[in-house]
Amino acid sequence: MIDNPSAFLRRTFDAAVASAEPGAAVLRHLPEKPRGRCVIIGAGKASASMAAALDAAWPDVELSGVVVTSYGHAVPAGRMEIIEASHPVPDAMSEEAGRRILAAVEGLGPDDLVVALISGGGSALMVAPSGGMSLADKQAVNKALLNCGAAIGEMNAVRKHLSSIKGGRLAAAARPARVVSLVISDVPGDDPATIASGPTVGDASTLADVREIVARYAIELPAAARAVLDAGEETPKPGDIEADLTIVAAPSMALAAAAEVARAAGVTPLILGDALEGEAREMGKVMAGIARSVRLTGHPAKAPVLLLSGGETTVTIGNGQAGRGGRNSEFLLGLAVALGGMEGVYALACDSDGIDGSEDAAGAVITPDTLVRAREKGLDARAFLSGHDSYSFFEALGDLVKTGPTLTNVNDIRAILVV
Repeated sequence: MIDNPSAFLRRTFDAAVASAEPGAAVLRHLPEKPRGRCVIIGAGKASASMAAALDAAWPDVELSGVVVTSYGHAVPAGRMEIIEASHPVPDAMSEEAGRRILAAVEGLGPDDLVVALISGGGSALMVAPSGGMSLADKQAVNKALLNCGAAIGEMNAVRKHLSSIKGGRLAAAARPARVVSLVISDVPGDDPATIASGPTVGDASTLADVREIVARYAIELPAAARAVLDAGEETPKPGDIEADLTIVAAPSMALAAAAEVARAAGVTPLILGDALEGEAREMGKVMAGIARSVRLTGHPAKAPVLLLSGGETTVTIGNGQAGRGGRNSEFLLGLAVALGGMEGVYALACDSDGIDGSEDAAGAVITPDTLVRAREKGLDARAFLSGHDSYSFFEALGDLVKTGPTLTNVNDIRAILVV
């Protein structure tokens, strides 16, 4: 029996996040120490924590480096310089970080080692616009990609072809040094070419793919960005880059940790997948159907069931005025509306980095009385959903989950408890 379903769901989320603690993940996969120089570079919300662990583990190695992370995610990292920059839209510090990181890998030899610490968020945090593109052009592209409804892999294909550092170009710049990448995955399927737009691995996407994505989503590109695509310069391909890469933490590991918490509490966990994608509100409908089926048709030994899933949904804004919220709170609001107050179903959905979209909450929780409590406060759940204002809805109910920056990122964690 679960006495406090909301607290139980929070424990499962906390366990998922703890399983992806960056320092411990890096220490499990340290490469062989180099004969020559050692340069540490990194980009992502977990990169500073990863760098701090590596610095402490190698006191006898002469090393230096530059790492960029999101504002509020910096920690002291010994001999490495930590830069903070903006996410999800890059700022001047993102461009400065890109320039400094490229400079750090210049002039290295075959006995030198570059350790690349890569995690989610790196695409925006480390930028080096191609050709005649300005930072403003890069920002316009990022905003258009975030609002068009494209999947993360599609967005990153565009980013890579408009960058001088993404899509394997960072690894190419470090030649002939050995490049070892330690990566925390935040993308469906753990594709290293997609995580932070794959700066150290070859890129299988092509200019033709990018032009098709831009056309399909009717993305308005700045003139300088169109000129880069028209110039026809391809990214380094998988056969062009020798990738020594290890995924040190991933969504599948986080969901497994959450499942262990469930088992210890006498709850049957069902992991539905760690790479689920789609429109957030529509995913809410789908998950409501699964929860309803479990509730109405029974489940093993009539024990409570925890439906676990990960991945990255999308929120398509369209031309209307959007309120506040991220994909997790929008998923939950869609789930709540679809469940219609069904008894025995509770849910949590949070981004493992502690930031749902650009808000100060990781996500939220729903309970069987969510809609009843909303009506008592004069809140129309469907109207908030239509206005992409899920943050305001859950804030009014006191049901936001606020963790602050967790300093890691293994994508979204969704947990639905059926009792």
